[in-house]
Amino acid sequence: MPSSPPASFSPINILVPVGALGLGVKESDVFARVGEAHAIACDAGSTDSGPAYLATGKAKYSRDSIKHDLSILMRAQAQAGIPLLIGSCGTSGCDQALEWTRDIALEIAREHGLHPRIALLYSEQAPELMAKKAREGRISPLPPMRDSDPALFETCDHIVALMGPEPYVAALEAGADIVLGGRSTDSAVLAAVPLMRGAGEGLAWHAGKIAECGSLCTTHPREGGVMIRVGRDDFTVEPLGPGNQCTVETIAAHMLYENSDPFLLQEPGCILDVTQSTYSAVDERIVRVTGSQLVAQPYTMKLEGASGCGYQTIMLVGIQDREVLANLDRFMAQMHDVLTARVRQNMGERAGEFDVSLRAYGWNAVSGEQPDARTAAPREVGLLFVATAATQEIATQIAKTCNPWLFHLPLNPCQELPSYAFPFSPAEMERGRVYEFKLNHVVHVDDPMELVRTVFLYAKENVHA
Repeated sequence: MPSSPPASFSPINILVPVGALGLGVKESDVFARVGEAHAIACDAGSTDSGPAYLATGKAKYSRDSIKHDLSILMRAQAQAGIPLLIGSCGTSGCDQALEWTRDIALEIAREHGLHPRIALLYSEQAPELMAKKAREGRISPLPPMRDSDPALFETCDHIVALMGPEPYVAALEAGADIVLGGRSTDSAVLAAVPLMRGAGEGLAWHAGKIAECGSLCTTHPREGGVMIRVGRDDFTVEPLGPGNQCTVETIAAHMLYENSDPFLLQEPGCILDVTQSTYSAVDERIVRVTGSQLVAQPYTMKLEGASGCGYQTIMLVGIQDREVLANLDRFMAQMHDVLTARVRQNMGERAGEFDVSLRAYGWNAVSGEQPDARTAAPREVGLLFVATAATQEIATQIAKTCNPWLFHLPLNPCQELPSYAFPFSPAEMERGRVYEFKLNHVVHVDDPMELVRTVFLYAKENVHA
């Protein structure tokens, strides 16, 4: 990466079509603006929806949604002759998810007669290798984790290391037209081309952070994407849609998104420091940013790991009983005691280690916090019962064992039995396996490419049946 851009440096324009591949790319916006861009880049993954997608390797969004968006971007790439970069493919960015996206890309290429050179960046890590690095002291925990016990890594079904921009740059320099990346930091995918072409480093990273979620940094956060123009002394952000706007507030505020510090952002090998950044309106749609700085750090890659940890069966019951709702906390505590005692009495040791959870939607199920004592009783609640056990069969037997009391438990012992409302029959619903995140660590590497595997392939000629 050049450290001293030429004096006549022109901004590097990156078209960010959407916040995440599969959310819905607007074809008209992309093709109207792609002629101005030096690259198209966007993210395709997240941990926002929990550990299941990493543990299973399956994508959150449907294949149809991914194919719709990727088809538009691949056709735009071919028309404009500029690179297309997609990070964290298939939600989790593990090898299975990356190859699932690869297959969709090859299918699109066949259907539209496209022949790009595609680079695949693999960032999944073998649990045995990570355990070895932990023993060597090369892995550090992040809160709330307290240690890097090597045994922890071997419990993971999948582990990914979040890539920085360097693998994307290397793939482009080797001639890739399209780069499909495994798990990456969102900002790195967008910053890669500006960094490769000599833009200001702090500016490139800051622009990548602001644009990572597409139009979330605009006044209409569900309307498509943005164009970032990254120079040597400033960058600008502009919505793709003509009816949308960026404001100083919407741009500056995005540093708060998924970031504990509004001025500092940790990335692989650096910290983005926006303490001295200045935001100003170019016009009613475009915002200019200056003063963003980059502070070099030892190179680390964040590790994400997940695995299965039991099975769940759920039931849902609706309650409108006024007396129960006026004493809901007491009722739920009684219900929990009765249900767990019934499972132990009826199933004994066969239940194994189990958990019964009750969540009152309409009261405190979302926050999990005790409502203020002055809070009025709700009109109704949906009481969600969740049984977690070692197998699906045991979880379902626990639910069946608890069913009569979930349906009929009175608030007070001497009352006639009430009947609450089961919306479904049968009442119990097998939710399947349960997953959890196992890691919140960083691995220290000597080279940004150390844990990345790059594979090149060409889309073949159309195959006619």
